[in-house]
Amino acid sequence: MEFKEVLGIRRSIRYFDPERPVEREKVQKILEAMRIASCAVNAHWLRAVVIDKDDIPPATMEALKTPVAALVQELSPVHIYCYMDLGVVNRIKGTRLKELIDAGALNPTHGWSYQFVDEVVYPTVLEPLTKNPAYPAAAAFDAGGAANQGLLMAFEEGLGACWTAFNPEPVAEMLQVPDDWAPLYVMNVGYPAESREAGGQRPRPPFEELYFEGRYGQPYARDPLVVKDLEESNMLQDPAPLPNRKQEVRDIARKLGLPE
Repeated sequence: MEFKEVLGIRRSIRYFDPERPVEREKVQKILEAMRIASCAVNAHWLRAVVIDKDDIPPATMEALKTPVAALVQELSPVHIYCYMDLGVVNRIKGTRLKELIDAGALNPTHGWSYQFVDEVVYPTVLEPLTKNPAYPAAAAFDAGGAANQGLLMAFEEGLGACWTAFNPEPVAEMLQVPDDWAPLYVMNVGYPAESREAGGQRPRPPFEELYFEGRYGQPYARDPLVVKDLEESNMLQDPAPLPNRKQEVRDIARKLGLPE
């Protein structure tokens, strides 16, 4: 698929085909997409642990569920638990910035040098950042961007996926994650049991309520010609609910033995 169509076809898939296992190479592609994502100061806060649902002990499976996500977690054959490594900045102490200097990404034209990293960036910016109450939010923003790059790869590979919360304590015990890893979300992955359209593109707030130009309260002007172009490229698709959605859900429920 073209990139715009991948953006357009992405849905939070909540019904998965129990008869189709996910190929290991497709899971690796999701992780590879996460790895090459943009990341502040080259720190790479995102960490992920992959586990097949069938390898999760039944008692742990019950304990990790949240009220709104239990069925999704039961149906998805692969779970990718995402965390942010809050200890990474103080471990690497700017060394990955030096890698960017060596790679020609950070250059003297912008003031970059090994000395600048050692004497300015790490002691006056990065180390204080880790003590700032806003640090987890900054790391989560960065990790979330990488995680969602992996999510788009899942759809590029013909899979479905859905982010859900999870109860962190039983999962941390099961996966034996380090103490300085903070939980984010779990990507539930599998082949969709619902159609590719999954009932249509989900409702979103109006464009003009979200984005502004020059100052708050002055909406960014939405050009109808741009909208038309994005519709033709299949990024903007028919809105939910599509006419057959309720029947589709009933059929899926019968097939999977779920309440209608």
